[in-house]
Amino acid sequence: MLDNRGLGDEGLSLSINGVATRFDYFWLRDNARDPVSFDSLSHQRELFTAALDPHIKPTAGQLNGNASALLLDWPDLDMAAEYDAAFLADFAGPTEHMRLPAPRPWDRDNLEVDAVRLPFASLQGDRGVAPLMERLLDHGFAVVTDTPRNLDAVQQLSETIGYVRQTIFGGLFEFEANEDMADSAYTPKELRPHTDGTYSHDAPGVQLLLCVDYAAEGGESIMVDGARIAARLKDEVPAIHDDLARIAVTGIYKGDGAVLRASRPILRCHDDGSVAQVTFNNYDRDTIRLADDDMRVLYAGIRHFDQMANDPAMQWRYTLAPGDMLVFDNWRVLHGRGAFSGRRKMAGSYINREDFETVSYTHLTLPTKRIV
Repeated sequence: MLDNRGLGDEGLSLSINGVATRFDYFWLRDNARDPVSFDSLSHQRELFTAALDPHIKPTAGQLNGNASALLLDWPDLDMAAEYDAAFLADFAGPTEHMRLPAPRPWDRDNLEVDAVRLPFASLQGDRGVAPLMERLLDHGFAVVTDTPRNLDAVQQLSETIGYVRQTIFGGLFEFEANEDMADSAYTPKELRPHTDGTYSHDAPGVQLLLCVDYAAEGGESIMVDGARIAARLKDEVPAIHDDLARIAVTGIYKGDGAVLRASRPILRCHDDGSVAQVTFNNYDRDTIRLADDDMRVLYAGIRHFDQMANDPAMQWRYTLAPGDMLVFDNWRVLHGRGAFSGRRKMAGSYINREDFETVSYTHLTLPTKRIV
């Protein structure tokens, strides 16, 4: 039970699941969830924050009967404002944009094929797309087997996650070797590991690639965990890690009547230093001129990063068979392809990052929180 003696001058101290935390009064009032302050249907704040007394303080406070919520009386409200323990626990410290589980970085020797394979039919039951989201969150990619070999299957799976993104390549797409196209993906040459959309301000979050037909030699798909590269750089050459998180690199697409450019660091990090997005494509890197010191350290960073990405020990290689669909997090995993000869026909789509995060978040189970 809390009473006036438990209310500090500027904030309220609580223990949530045994962890002590403190909340500023103005923050608590601004984030009250009573019907006057907040519309729970639209999830919009109704409170006129600017009209609040900057020194506002609750007149009384207590826990509900099972300590699952905090009740505060405010001088400008005719009712007690209730704060659920889970809500307070979520904001006990600085917040992240999305509270998704931390990735499980991997390299060639600690990732088994069975860990990332799952049949297309398994995504149609009660759990829906959840098994696929679990693999994308853990490993950054999955191989969906026994997929119908057509664009309808690509669209069906895409729409269980979000919606098919429209790009300069269209929405759903099919491709095979075609050297008349102005993109290296349409050649039979080796493609070193990279991320797509470095020239887009909002790079695609997820890519789906379905093997429709394979009558060829070679053409292995290559996966590299950008989270593992970032962790190694931070541990082995922290100065280079920091430079790659600081210096923006410009990607460019120029061909077929389109010119696109966007700039961001190779390692875009959250406030706590964890990696939010990996952006690397040496094919699409634009010509830029920086101050000499920054140019030198950027080149040093590119060498380290790309050498790691092309180290066989960091690469997971797998030859897709017809009906195998590769689904991967384009903000984490770099993808590539070995050189090939023969016919290799693929189909695919892109999905926005926000759709991936939203669907992933709905499949997380949060533990019960208690205030003590």
